[in-house]
Amino acid sequence: MSNGPARVLSSLRRAGGQVISGQELSSAGGVSRSQVWKDIQALRTRGYEIDASAGEGYRLCSIPDRLYPEEIEAGLETNWLGRNLHYFDETDSTNRVALELAQAGAPAGTVVLAESQTAGRGRLGRRFFSPPYVNLYCSIVLRPELTLDRAPTWILAAAVAVADAIAQHVPDSKTCVELKWPNDVLLGGLKTSGILMELGAEGASVSHLILGIGVNLNVDRTTFPDEFRPNATSLSSHLGQPVNRVDFTQALFLSLEQTLDLCQRSGFDALRGRYEDRFHMRGRTISVHATGATNGGDEIRGTVVGIDMDGALIVKRSDGEETVVMAGDVTLAKGTS
Repeated sequence: MSNGPARVLSSLRRAGGQVISGQELSSAGGVSRSQVWKDIQALRTRGYEIDASAGEGYRLCSIPDRLYPEEIEAGLETNWLGRNLHYFDETDSTNRVALELAQAGAPAGTVVLAESQTAGRGRLGRRFFSPPYVNLYCSIVLRPELTLDRAPTWILAAAVAVADAIAQHVPDSKTCVELKWPNDVLLGGLKTSGILMELGAEGASVSHLILGIGVNLNVDRTTFPDEFRPNATSLSSHLGQPVNRVDFTQALFLSLEQTLDLCQRSGFDALRGRYEDRFHMRGRTISVHATGATNGGDEIRGTVVGIDMDGALIVKRSDGEETVVMAGDVTLAKGTS
C-alpha cells in the first residue's frame, strides 16, 4: 500500500472508531482534502469500511479479513521477523518467491505472505491444499550462523514455535496440541500445520534457510480434498468458531522469532524439553521411510524410544536394535495411542 492511504489508515486507527475530520487527515498527512478523499477510496477498494459524514469527517468501521502488511505490522511485537513483508493475493508458491528474494540478498526475517497458492508444496514434494482467504501461507527468509549438519534441527525448532502459537488459541492445548516427528503439528490428533524447509549453502555452512509454514485456520475441514480429510483439521473446526488470522500471524511471528533466537544462541538442546512436552509418540508403533538412519534400511518398523539431543528419532526395532533416524516420513500403526 502506498504512503498516502497508509497514513490515512494510521490516523483512522488511532481515532479508535471515532470520527476524524478531513481537515485533520489533510493536516496530518500534509496533503490536500481531495488527496485524502482519493486515499479513502483506495482503502475502500482494499476492503476497509469507512463511513463519511458531510461536515463531520471519516470513521473506520471495520477492517477486511486479509493478511495485509499494514494490519500485521500494526500490532507486531517482533524485532526482526516480519518487518519486511511481501503480500500476494495469489502466487504459485511462497517458498519459490522467498527463495528468489533470498538469492537477491533479502535480509533475515523477510516474509512472503499469500492468501492462496496455486502450487503450494509440503514435505517430500506433496501438494499443500491452499484455499483462499481462510488460512495462513507464508515463507520466511532466515540467515542463521549454522553448519549444514545442524540445519535439520531448525525445522524441529520451527515446529515448537508453531505448536506454541497454536496452543495460545486452544484452551485444551496441553493434551490436544502435539508434535509428530519431525515437524507436523497435530490438533486433536489431526494435522493442522505443514512446515517445509529449504536451504542454500556456502561450503559447509548455511547461506540461507527458507522456512515455509502453512496453518489451517478457518477452512472447514469437511471441504478438504478426499486425500486430506481423514487426517487434517483447522483451528476453527476444532474450536467451533473463527480465528482472527491477523492476531494468529502476529503471535506466530513472535513465537518464531523468540524460538529461533534461542536455537541460534544455545542450539536445539535448549528447546528439546519443549519439543518433548508435545511429543506424544513415545511407545507408539511406527514405520519410517528413512532418508538418513543408523542400523537400518530405507523402511524401518519399530517402537518410538524418543528423540536424541540433535532432534533425531530413536526407534527400537523388533530385533531389539535401536536405530537413529535423521530424516524421514513417519506412519503411525493403526490402533496405537
